[in-house]
Amino acid sequence: MVRVNTVSLITAVHPPSVPYLLDAYESLDAQELPEGWNWQWVVQEDGTAEAARSALPDDPRISYGCNRAGGPAVVRTTALMRATGGLIRNFDADDKLLPGALARDISHLVSDPSIGFTVSRCLDLLPDGGIKSWAHLDPAEGRLAQGAIMAQWQNNDWQLSVHPTTTCIRRELLLAVGGWMAMTTAEDTGMLLAANALADGWFIWEPSILYRKHEAQVTAQRYHTEPIERQARRDLIVARVNALASFLTPTSAA
Repeated sequence: MVRVNTVSLITAVHPPSVPYLLDAYESLDAQELPEGWNWQWVVQEDGTAEAARSALPDDPRISYGCNRAGGPAVVRTTALMRATGGLIRNFDADDKLLPGALARDISHLVSDPSIGFTVSRCLDLLPDGGIKSWAHLDPAEGRLAQGAIMAQWQNNDWQLSVHPTTTCIRRELLLAVGGWMAMTTAEDTGMLLAANALADGWFIWEPSILYRKHEAQVTAQRYHTEPIERQARRDLIVARVNALASFLTPTSAA
């Protein structure tokens, strides 16, 4: 049953991220939501060791599951089967939500039915505990027109202007694009760009997460930046987005 006034946070877990789960939970538990709203934390473990289960607190708002090892895209999309919220939010296992993050997502998506998703600024949480801001690279607060994120990505040496890990998206739109894109990494980038091919979004200037930087994170691994595989991911994302956009282009009568 879909609960319209629930935001479901989807978290994929692999062994290196298990030690950070309690920090993630505490930042989620501290969120203040609009009246009548609730959150659900859908934690899905990659593999069947169930190492994450014992690291999670006893909270009925947490839904835990595990699956055969398949990588983050499989894990996230599998978790979507248990998500009951009308809104779905990315939430990496090693990150921390900042105060007001969910309330801002909810406010924008409830007040403006014409937008399909929100994204927001994030701050890097460095290994020494320091915080790094990328405010000089972030866009201004406001609407992200259909296709705008893709255009910026292609014209800016493949550097995204927004961080896909901050995406909060309407359930129907996420299902329409097939969940997270089936790739070894950058599955959230593929999902976000596909969603923006179909719908406008909104960029929130206020930061929503502390994005933890550490040696074991997926984006720090060699396979994430290996040139041939990285280019293949880019080509596939572009092809998918262009294909989606083509279905929205009116065709002339024969």
